[in-house]
Amino acid sequence: MSKTNQAFVPYGIRSDKIFNDSEPDNRARRFLDPQRLVWKSEGEKNSIEGIDNLFEHRPTQITLDTPNPCILSNKGEMASILLDFGVEFHGYVKLYISSVSANPTRLRIRFGESAMEAMAELGGATNATNDHINRDQIINVQALSMPEIGPSGFRFVRIDVIDEGAVVCIKTIKGIFTYRDIEYKGSFYSNDERLNKIWNTGAYTVHLNMQEYVWDGIKRDRLVWIGDMHPESSTIQAVFGYDESVPKSLDLSRDDTPLPKFMNGISSYSIWWILIHYGWYMQNGNKEYLLEQREYMKSLLEIFCGLVSEDRIETLPDFRFIDWPSAANPKAVHAGLQALLRMALSYGAILCKEMSEDDMATKCTAAADKLLLHIPDADGNKQAAAFMALSGLATAAEMNEKVIAIDGAHRLSTFLGYYVLQAQAQADDICGALSNIREYWGAMLDRGATTFWEDFNLDWLENTGRIDELVPAGMKDIHGDFGAYCYIGLRHSLCHGWASGPTAFLSEYVLGVKPIEPGCKTVRIKPNLGDLQWVEGTYPTPLGVIKIKHEKTTSGTVVSSINAPDGIKVVMA
Repeated sequence: MSKTNQAFVPYGIRSDKIFNDSEPDNRARRFLDPQRLVWKSEGEKNSIEGIDNLFEHRPTQITLDTPNPCILSNKGEMASILLDFGVEFHGYVKLYISSVSANPTRLRIRFGESAMEAMAELGGATNATNDHINRDQIINVQALSMPEIGPSGFRFVRIDVIDEGAVVCIKTIKGIFTYRDIEYKGSFYSNDERLNKIWNTGAYTVHLNMQEYVWDGIKRDRLVWIGDMHPESSTIQAVFGYDESVPKSLDLSRDDTPLPKFMNGISSYSIWWILIHYGWYMQNGNKEYLLEQREYMKSLLEIFCGLVSEDRIETLPDFRFIDWPSAANPKAVHAGLQALLRMALSYGAILCKEMSEDDMATKCTAAADKLLLHIPDADGNKQAAAFMALSGLATAAEMNEKVIAIDGAHRLSTFLGYYVLQAQAQADDICGALSNIREYWGAMLDRGATTFWEDFNLDWLENTGRIDELVPAGMKDIHGDFGAYCYIGLRHSLCHGWASGPTAFLSEYVLGVKPIEPGCKTVRIKPNLGDLQWVEGTYPTPLGVIKIKHEKTTSGTVVSSINAPDGIKVVMA
């Protein structure tokens, strides 16, 4: 380490051994104030004074003299408050404790993505858990202390004073938001504010999950699930262009999965690894990074070629999976896997040609063509039908008419809904796709969501309340009373990156931007306004940001204005 570089390194870790074995945390921290009180305990055996003082903006430092603290007193039963920070985020809650009646005093802290989750006991019918993070815990606090509790993904925090006779004086409470401090280079605006909000909510959902790596959820599934990452990486490309969290996650999955194992123990998830690499290479054009994948990708594609039977059928082994809502339909799972394997082989062939692996490219193309000779039955499953359309196993028009367009946004899934929207657009049913976005993803917003959920079903709307309120008597809890498979009840994640599909879709199919040469050197722009009057926005590329505006004239034609950086060839379609 040079003396110049040493000046930017804290003295204590300037040892080459210590410094070289460390790595920076490229995330920012921002202090957030609570926005409102949702609930507080009532009764003669507890008291809460000065609650409004918690909503004043106060410095993030405890002091010897604290005027007007919030005072929580346990006089025989817990003194409790439920706070709302106004938006879901990832991070911590920090308490600024001025004084306590006894050192230490115990507090119980409960995080919640919904108000009801923050009120719930662990276990039981609601399935509230501490899986992946400790979202329900008891801590000891002392006078003049500033404990940070977390991390978790949350919007709501409940605080209980446990010890009988205890009095706790709190100067202020802050949320600590931890996130990657990166620029939103992509944007989407139209005459439909509902779609605009959905685009931004999808972008924010993924941004929260871009921590050290790209996670699936910030409360539960704080893991790199490589299949789930395809919608996330597609959204990252549309919003941020590039971020290191994507290649870090791709490489982690590769290095953690020696062949012939499959990533995350799911055969189709190694397929998604190839599909992510294809999209990432077309967006960013980093051939040096692609070549780092050469040996692993060739060997993986060799395995996939061997999973095409003489009967022209995919023979992907267990665990056979496309998404949870389709899991009970073996015909749909087979149709989806047949299509996904064909896509992996087709796009793998393109990547092999880029790496001058022509023999492997030829082998992949032959295996992909072989899969075209067996046409499976989607069995009424929208997700499988979409994959069949996108892979060329069936026409988009046929799949849309026979399966996808039936009953509107019902039977969509948050993960694979992105691909259903793509199939609709390719079937020239852009109005149907926009309607599904408004109805399905918009319904989550209508229930108080600020991020998109792990799963959602329109049938859940009947007689249910909002996630930002306590559920009234006689109504169901849309968070705690629904869910299946791994997301039963309150274990259900309400910030899941795989649900961000509309953001990537609106940029690619409505704004109309698609890279067709690696590194966005050539970009196709094909506006599809559907029932919109105008749309404008930006799209990030390695060469700069493309600015786009499309406007529908009174005759129904679309007039476009494109401002692309030097070095980008724009092809209008």
